[in-house]
Amino acid sequence: MRKDITFTSKGLRCRGWLYVPDGLAEGQKSPTIVMAHGFSAVKEMILPDFAGRFAAAGFVTLAFDYRYFGDSEGEPRSQLFPLEQVEDVRNAITWVSDQPEVDPQRIGIWGTSYGGGIVVYTATFDRRIRAVVAQVPATISAEFRRALDPKGWDARDVFYLRDRVERYRTAAVNYMKVVAPEGEPCVFPGRENYEGYMTSAETSPNWRNQVTIESLEQIREFDSTRLIHWVAPTALLLIPAEKDSLIPVDAVKETYERAREPKALLALPIKHFEVYEEPWFSKVAGAAVDWFRTHL
Repeated sequence: MRKDITFTSKGLRCRGWLYVPDGLAEGQKSPTIVMAHGFSAVKEMILPDFAGRFAAAGFVTLAFDYRYFGDSEGEPRSQLFPLEQVEDVRNAITWVSDQPEVDPQRIGIWGTSYGGGIVVYTATFDRRIRAVVAQVPATISAEFRRALDPKGWDARDVFYLRDRVERYRTAAVNYMKVVAPEGEPCVFPGRENYEGYMTSAETSPNWRNQVTIESLEQIREFDSTRLIHWVAPTALLLIPAEKDSLIPVDAVKETYERAREPKALLALPIKHFEVYEEPWFSKVAGAAVDWFRTHL
């Protein structure tokens, strides 16, 4: 059963869906998974497929839109500040823990792509979380990101500072496309990224192909893995894609090496967006179910 829900995060309403396993007896409390979707995404993109699998396995599951995205409140639209998304996840945990179907002592979080970095960071500080699964996760240290393209990193400094000055002087909100056809400026260039997002967008009319430039400035200052060793004793499962052009598998493996037990790494011979397609979808969903069953 899926029902519409609303919870409050910093005075704004976040809207989502609560999946309750069929056949849950009155008064019975279930282990619960809170989900975090990817960069700029909305709850209709990808999450229902995974949430359905989790609910069928006996987990109450919460999927929601962050503030400034989808059905949730907040202006300007498409503002992606990582620490605000962490706050939304933590408020989602607080809300769901009060629901009659939920065992608040058995909370797990699951994130995909950029949401993978969000849930890892959240688990670093929120001890209510018993287990975390991050697939094709944006677990890349700031040092690693800069090392990939030092000249590009420095060039973006100039671009972001120019936007900062304009915001201060005029209060302008400027945007960049998330993906675009070849030759157009965007956050994630390339045909693979464009087709991956456009395929998901077919079932997601609320998705906007944009983020604020200020978001990009905030994102570059965010390091989801700096204190990865603090996640333990929360159980951590990382599922990278070995052919990922967005998130280098070596970055995820480096994060894994710095994490402490209990932990596991499931590296798959696929590209970033293939994780949402069969047969890999069933493989990663099954691995997540097994991890949560073991640790919640």
